[in-house]
Formats: sequence, structure tokens, C-alpha cells
Amino acid sequence: QVQLVESGGGLVQAGGTLRLSCAASGIRFSINAMGWYRQAPGKPRELVAVIFSGGSTNYADSVKGRFIISRDNAKNTLYLQMNSLKPEDTAVYYCNINGASLKASWGQGTQVTVSS
Repeated sequence: QVQLVESGGGLVQAGGTLRLSCAASGIRFSINAMGWYRQAPGKPRELVAVIFSGGSTNYADSVKGRFIISRDNAKNTLYLQMNSLKPEDTAVYYCNINGASLKASWGQGTQVTVSS
């Protein structure tokens, strides 16, 4: 079955950096566009970055210029390099196939907390 395991979150000060990883199994990773999502308390889940199978990327305006999404198809792993972190980035971060429904299979997420 689909299994998504996010890691790399933590507590950092504003302006700091984190690198998130997502280990995927049970999907055809290499042929799928993959995305990073985040959800803050009381807010809907938000797509923040997408990487397509050919390597092109899209970013939400709120993270553009600060975050970089990448993938290693040989390792079935998705990454999110997070630079210049802001308190507004505080959320639980999830990975999944781009366009995944809230009713789809999701991992446990990884908590990112940015202090001011």
C-alpha cells in the first residue's frame, strides 16, 4: 500500500533553514508529479511546492524564492529545502502525489515550528 514518511522537521529560529525528506513507497514515484503540502492549526491544507516528473517546479507565492523542491527517483525520495524560514511557515508538512485528495493516503507529517 501507499506509504509516505516525512522527516526533518524541528524547531528553528526565524531566518533559519531546514531540509525535509519524504520516503515514498507503494506508488510509481518516478512518473508522478509530487508535492509538499502544509497545514497550520485552523487552516486548510495548502500546496506549497510541486515537482513534475520532468523536473519543472511550481511554488506557492508565500514560499517562492525561499523553498526548493527536489526529488531523487532512484531513492523514491522527495525533498524540500526551506531557507529564510518565517514564523508563518509553522505547520505540519506532508508529501503526496500532486493533486492528492484529503481522503487519499497521507503520512504522519513532520512538524516545522519557526520561532520569532
